[in-house]
Amino acid sequence: MKKTLIFMLLHSLVLLGTAHLKVAADEKQQQPKKTYIIHMDKSNMPAGYEDHLGWYDSSLKSVSDSADMLYTYNSAIHGFSTKLTSEEAQLLEKQPGVLFVLPDIRYELHTTRTPEFLGLGNSESVFPTSEKVTDVVVGVLDTGAWPEHKSYDDTGLGPVPSSWKGACEVGKNFNSSSCNRKLIGARFFSKGYEQAFGPIDEKVESKSPRDDDGHGTHTSTTAAGSAVSAASLFGYASGTARGMATTARVATYKVCWLGGCFGADILAGIDKAIEDGVNVLSMSIGGGLYDYYRDIVAIGAFAATAHGIAVTVSAGNGGPGSGSLSNLAPWLITVGAGTLDRDFPAYVRLGNGQKYKGIALYSGKPLSDSLVPIVYAGNLSGSTSSGLCSTGTLARGKVAGKIVICDRGGNSRVQKGKIVKEAGGVGMILANTESYGEELVADAHVLPTAAVGQKVGNVIKRYAHSNANPTATIAQGSTEIGVEPSPVVASFSSRGPNPVTPEILKPDLIAPGVNILAGWSTSMSCPHVSGLAALLKAKHPEWSPAAIRSALMTTAYSTYKNGIAIEDLATGTASTPFDIGAGHVDPVAALDPGLVYDANVEDYLSFLCALNYTADLIKQVTRRAYTCDSKKKYSLGDFNYPSFAVPLQTASGRRGGAGVSSTVRYTRTLTNVGAPATYKVSISSAISSVKISVEPESLSFKAYEKKTYTITFTASSMPSGTTNFARLEWSDGKHKVGSPIAFSWT
Repeated sequence: MKKTLIFMLLHSLVLLGTAHLKVAADEKQQQPKKTYIIHMDKSNMPAGYEDHLGWYDSSLKSVSDSADMLYTYNSAIHGFSTKLTSEEAQLLEKQPGVLFVLPDIRYELHTTRTPEFLGLGNSESVFPTSEKVTDVVVGVLDTGAWPEHKSYDDTGLGPVPSSWKGACEVGKNFNSSSCNRKLIGARFFSKGYEQAFGPIDEKVESKSPRDDDGHGTHTSTTAAGSAVSAASLFGYASGTARGMATTARVATYKVCWLGGCFGADILAGIDKAIEDGVNVLSMSIGGGLYDYYRDIVAIGAFAATAHGIAVTVSAGNGGPGSGSLSNLAPWLITVGAGTLDRDFPAYVRLGNGQKYKGIALYSGKPLSDSLVPIVYAGNLSGSTSSGLCSTGTLARGKVAGKIVICDRGGNSRVQKGKIVKEAGGVGMILANTESYGEELVADAHVLPTAAVGQKVGNVIKRYAHSNANPTATIAQGSTEIGVEPSPVVASFSSRGPNPVTPEILKPDLIAPGVNILAGWSTSMSCPHVSGLAALLKAKHPEWSPAAIRSALMTTAYSTYKNGIAIEDLATGTASTPFDIGAGHVDPVAALDPGLVYDANVEDYLSFLCALNYTADLIKQVTRRAYTCDSKKKYSLGDFNYPSFAVPLQTASGRRGGAGVSSTVRYTRTLTNVGAPATYKVSISSAISSVKISVEPESLSFKAYEKKTYTITFTASSMPSGTTNFARLEWSDGKHKVGSPIAFSWT
């Protein structure tokens, strides 16, 4: 009996233990999983593994029996991505040889006139021959490509460069014949996206390099589209449409889908682009603010830069707020947005005889000259958002046969017109609110439309509210060329100062990014610079990515021909280096910059040392085993960047410590990429609070010779939040090598 009781007790304990283990296993399975990117230290792979893939698999299986690798990375980082619970991720991070385990992050996607506006139409003699340009490959990470687009026509192009190692991946609506001698490579990456959103709905978008959105086609053809004659949109902006580097090759890497772009896919795209052999990499993608060792775009771009690939990125669409930038690493070419000298006018005539100018694209049946009733959507209901003309807010009985005034914001600008039309409206006036100020964007609308700035919008609203029987009509104008002033800084273009490393001035420069037909934003300014980088690479194949960035920056212009500073559309006043960086790109001047501020991997390692990065953090960013020299003094001010950002401390005391001064010294090294010459320095500054001196004031160069100079800033303390600006310029009488200087007190 006693033995029976003992047996039954032991049996119960076993059952309880088994049940507990089952519950624990069930709980583990029920824990939410998400995608992680794992960076491995390949140099420390334990003995006993035939290759690194076996090591990766073993490390993963040590924390999860069910997890599979989504991607393996070989060139951007060494490692893989997978889906894990937070507990499994923590365990994996403790494994030997694991540098980091980062949760995947969702990123967002931030022509016919621009070649002429940039001076490419009448300066053929200074540009590289088409034979040289055809050897350059521009890789674009975006939403893919629409291969039937005429800008991918390969007529006249020779064989694909022998150095090209890429592929034309097949999938829905995309086969091997979709590529040609222009669009020489096409890949797609969706595993990270599908882990977050589930399988791609192929009824809505193509699981292939096919561009169902249009953004990727626009960015890639802006950078390197073939010339297409007699191009226009609804009859507007007619002319020859061409990219910046018309004979360069294009490779598309589809990493963005309807729900956004994920880090695991972006990194896989960069990884393949490096292996395929692109020369320039264009990414109109942005995310949050992260230290460089946690920024997947920065880490992948460093690997590309180390392979000699110039990486251009958009600054972001977070303007005009201060410190709204993304893509801040100094090895990136970060591009803000400006306007063109082209407009698409639309005119509003009110019943009181007043006329106002707006912009829009519309090619359908126009309104007659006869006046029709006008109504402000915000007066049609008690809802605080009724003025936005969103779905369900417009009653047909109140808007049928009328022009409707809609506030900008909330939903897309084109969608507002569609909603007005569906409710019986015959036209729309799209009025900017305070958030958008006077910035106007030309969209292709489905009914007669005029987009107007905040000031005009408020006037029209007051008329509609105060008049018993308000009326109006809308007339579309024709394309206007030579609009002044131009360029101006787009309100949406993200601004400095640099919130991660204040000593590095960002953005680097601005380029056309507004009303580039079928697209707008800094995502359109980025491919302009990508194409220009391809031209520079073709003419100067020996130049490093840093030399290309320097040439673009030091030849950029920050004033109009009359000497007045480029205007900021957000304020209506002069822009600053926090808005435009070095200025607006000037590709003709960039081809022959005279001097460049060059930098190599060793310089970037010193930069990270100046940030007090440990050896482990440096390896996370660069994949290099590098230890900072404890005997060496590293300074961010000595990093060889083509611009100057000087953060200063406000002294304690009344009026920001007035009377207290501090001295800061930066060093720079210039490389002569032109003929032997002597350059003299000049400083343009209206600042009394900072004295600037340069030593030496003159530099004589032989061909390809390097010379170093020191610039000293003696600054009086100013109240916190104060900013001031100056400009340094080296000139030999032919070349002007300019650098903006930005001071900020905190």
